[in-house]
Amino acid sequence: MSKVKTGLSTKLLTRVLSVYFILTLLVTAGQILTEYLNAKKHIVDELQTLKNTFSVSLTRAIWELNTPQAKSIAEGLMELPIVEGVQIRDENGSYIANLGTTSLLEIPPVNTGVRHEHEGGTFGFTFPLIFEFSGRTSNVGDVTLYSSFEIIFSRIEVGIYFLISNAILKTGFLVFLFLNAFRTMLTDPLSELTRQMNEFDIERLEQSKLVVKIGEKNELYVLRDAYNDLVDDLIDFQSRLGGAQSELRDANRKLDEQNLMLEQEVARKTATLSRIMLDLEQQRDELIDKQYALKKENENRRQIETRLLEKNKELADSMETLRLAQDQLVESERMASLGGLVAGIAHDVNTPIGVGVTAASILQERLQKLQSDFDNKQLTNKAMANFLEDTSKTTNLLMNNLNRASNLIASFKQVSVDQTSEAIRNINLLEYVNEIIHSLAPRLKKTEHKVNVNCRDDITVCCAPGAIAQIITNMMMNSLIHGFEHVTRGTITIDIYQKDDDICIDYKDDGKGLNAEMLERHFDAFFTTKRGKGGSGLGTHIMYNLVTQTLNGEITVESREGEGVAYHIKFPNHNMNDAFCSE
Repeated sequence: MSKVKTGLSTKLLTRVLSVYFILTLLVTAGQILTEYLNAKKHIVDELQTLKNTFSVSLTRAIWELNTPQAKSIAEGLMELPIVEGVQIRDENGSYIANLGTTSLLEIPPVNTGVRHEHEGGTFGFTFPLIFEFSGRTSNVGDVTLYSSFEIIFSRIEVGIYFLISNAILKTGFLVFLFLNAFRTMLTDPLSELTRQMNEFDIERLEQSKLVVKIGEKNELYVLRDAYNDLVDDLIDFQSRLGGAQSELRDANRKLDEQNLMLEQEVARKTATLSRIMLDLEQQRDELIDKQYALKKENENRRQIETRLLEKNKELADSMETLRLAQDQLVESERMASLGGLVAGIAHDVNTPIGVGVTAASILQERLQKLQSDFDNKQLTNKAMANFLEDTSKTTNLLMNNLNRASNLIASFKQVSVDQTSEAIRNINLLEYVNEIIHSLAPRLKKTEHKVNVNCRDDITVCCAPGAIAQIITNMMMNSLIHGFEHVTRGTITIDIYQKDDDICIDYKDDGKGLNAEMLERHFDAFFTTKRGKGGSGLGTHIMYNLVTQTLNGEITVESREGEGVAYHIKFPNHNMNDAFCSE
């Protein structure tokens, strides 16, 4: 067995003592630093105290220009054990006295006490000299007292030696205790265990057990017992191994007998196998014939599959044609709705424009008459007053009708542009719904139906406004054409509100409603109750697609015969600051 260069106990002791040495060094250094700082603070406090002792006499000496007395006071301060240097300056910064260890001051005379550090461990305290006379104060100069590291060290020298000696004594005693404990409890028992383990003999297991005496139950005690238990297991294993070897010899003998019987059985089976091979060859020929028939069947099926693929392609083309046709019908429905708006708006715009033309012609006629009177010098004050009065009335009539036509055209322009565009922008829902209803005014003015819109004026949504316009238009046209058929006075209520991050639109009319069959097929394409009367059956289907696809929302319908129709629409409201939204 190889010899260990450095023992475990030595490594452990080295690490423990290293940590202790470092901690002791840090603590001792911290204590010495604390002593130094405390001593330095006491010296600074004593320097500040000296100010109250001699500042009055020194101030008066400088005030009276008694330089010898000021220098005498400075020499007296130098006799103090804590003072290593004295500097006295007048009010102009000129030195009156500069004794002992000092440094050049590059600051003007001070007004308050200032502490400063210098190279070589020197530090000083500067305070002003204030002379009071007749209730007035005057700064006559300043004085700086210096002290040094040597003075501080002389005060704490004994304490530092005591701290260092204490740390050395404690460390030495702790090293002695650790060495003795490690040798008694770890090094000697481990050495004895190692020696006895090196004497292990596989032939003499009983004598190879460990007999080291360990005073208490610790890890070495457990190691010794575990090692002895392992030796006992080896003794038991050797005993069982001898029995197993005897059983193995008996098994080998029986195996030889079984091999002889097996050779005889193999010879018999070989003959039987030859007969079976002949039967398999006959079955193989039959299988080849069946494979040929199966190949022909697979060929037939492949041809049928090719024809099915062609039929599927034709069916897919037909579905694409149907989808295009449906899109064309949807677009036709949208354009038909827009055409209805155009016809109604054109009729409503004709009236104010006609009145405006009449007012303009009257105004032109009055102007011509006024010009004629003016040219013939027949213009009177009364005629001028009548002209101004008539002109004012005619102008007001003209402006009112032109503004009415302008508002109608603006509403129609906004709604019609939105219905033919998919641009996304921010809209105020209350204002936009009112514009949609205003664009439908030609369809409403000939009826006594009422439209009530309940919506806060601060709800703004970012979406394609054409979808909102198409949805509101389709719902109102359904109410006018189907719900209010044979009804002279109906009410439409539109409630718009925001719930969490969703916009909700509740639409309800008090028309004749739908039965269960109509309600079930309400959103189906091409389903209409006005077949042959101009109905295409695409209005509600377009409305459903706009809500679910364009607005990414959901729509439901409720109705009973005689109780009207109610739609509930909910779709997410995008943030107005999103990049894809524009004002």
